Amino acid sequence: MTPRPLPNPDTQPFWDGCDRHELRFQRCDACETFRFYPGPLCPSCGAADHQWQRVKGTGEIYSYVVVRRAMSSGFAAEVPYVVALVELDETGGIRIPARVVDCPVADVFIEMAVEVGFEAVSDEITLPVFTPITQD
Repeated sequence: MTPRPLPNPDTQPFWDGCDRHELRFQRCDACETFRFYPGPLCPSCGAADHQWQRVKGTGEIYSYVVVRRAMSSGFAAEVPYVVALVELDETGGIRIPARVVDCPVADVFIEMAVEVGFEAVSDEITLPVFTPITQD
């Protein structure tokens, strides 16, 4: 079985957005800073008020690792696979960890342009994943 995140009141809107195939992040009402990981207070200014804002979900790979030995039996059939830290456009530098899919492991590189997709792992949870943006 694939490991699943355990949503809590702070993170539930993020997971609800993923279920609708929308990437959403908290944005502080006071200083307008996006934040990830979701939480009750803005790490930049300490304000509590925020909105959930949808973003395009494009960005580039900031860093990545190739997993050759799954840490969970739920991912054993996927090895080797890439887990990347994706720096998202339009968010002021938010970096989100996610798998890179639909791309050979050897073709992944730092600064590769990617876009979000979504993968249902159960009836309750949909995960964001990233695929390369092809240049025409």
